[in-house]
Amino acid sequence: MRSFIAALAACVLMAPAFADDDPGTAALADVCMGCHGIPGYRNAYPSYRVPKLGGQHAEYIALSLKSYRSGTRSHPTMRAQAADLSDDDIERISAWFANQEAEAEAGIRNGGDPVLGAEKAATCTACHGESGVSLQAMWPNLAGQHEDYIAETLRQYKRGDRQDPVMAGLVLALTEEDIADISAFYATQEGLATVEYDD
Repeated sequence: MRSFIAALAACVLMAPAFADDDPGTAALADVCMGCHGIPGYRNAYPSYRVPKLGGQHAEYIALSLKSYRSGTRSHPTMRAQAADLSDDDIERISAWFANQEAEAEAGIRNGGDPVLGAEKAATCTACHGESGVSLQAMWPNLAGQHEDYIAETLRQYKRGDRQDPVMAGLVLALTEEDIADISAFYATQEGLATVEYDD
């Protein structure tokens, strides 16, 4: 019984010290909503849709923001947005997006073959799950993400623009057709959602 109480106390102490409806957290996330809160919004150059964040793991969002802040992940707009965020700001923003209730949806498709993509994504399932819902919070959910965003991400790993020792090895042999098909498979799965402002 003591171990149960100790474990329960640890969970309570480790919980974030803010609520999802905390005005300060919502204000921090408000800047992000200018791009991530618009369904199908596109990055200017190169042109691809910005990722959906609703339902993404908070740990993964935080890891991404910290990488943009440090410069180990390259994107001029995201680097500028993350540069002045404290660790606490990042944790709050990440939890806010992860906990927003939005209807799960499939991503916008571009033309890859999702049937072939399901076969080609067999290696991806070890981290990202069979249907794109990742098994660990440090790895992103891919289900329902936009096809062109996933494809651009894979290309960035292949070019070395994004650094990850596991992904770097896995993408080397992928052709453009493979990238399109794998991206299409994950885009057709229901999962992530665009968090939008209430009307």
